[in-house]
Amino acid sequence: MAELATIARPYAEALFKATPEAEQSAWVAQVAALGQVASDAQVQGLADNPRATQDQVFSVITEVAKVALAPVVANFLRAVLENGRLAALPLMAEQFQSLVQARAGVSEARISSAFAVSDAQVADILVPLEKRFGRKLTAKVDIDPELIGGVRVVVGDEVLDTSVKARLERMKSALLA
Repeated sequence: MAELATIARPYAEALFKATPEAEQSAWVAQVAALGQVASDAQVQGLADNPRATQDQVFSVITEVAKVALAPVVANFLRAVLENGRLAALPLMAEQFQSLVQARAGVSEARISSAFAVSDAQVADILVPLEKRFGRKLTAKVDIDPELIGGVRVVVGDEVLDTSVKARLERMKSALLA
């Protein structure tokens, strides 16, 4: 997976440099739609098929994505296909979104919880985190029953783990020390 991230980074950065600030949100949506389509196994199979031309793969991806592409985004997709990097397109979309969010002073907070979390609870979690990190945060919530209770929040490379599982691990370490 790290290899795909390494491949995806220069593509995401090149697209980011070509992005006018006024069109950022539209381009993020377009690239995200392309990334979602590219993650499909059937689309990957079509791209890997030696009988399928790049134009055919391009047409299928744009039709399935059901989004009108800006000319630069269409050229971006063509470059990805020409270089055989379709497998990395979902990561390119994530990295591109992260770059756009960083430019806007926004970061993503990945919140993992043992149980479903309401929008009000997410807002209660984000308020102190935004103060701590000094920037606006957008939340992505995942359910992880192994946490037993509590939440685990990842913002960038920082992890705040207040889950029951983490507390039990700390107790275990203390008792064995």
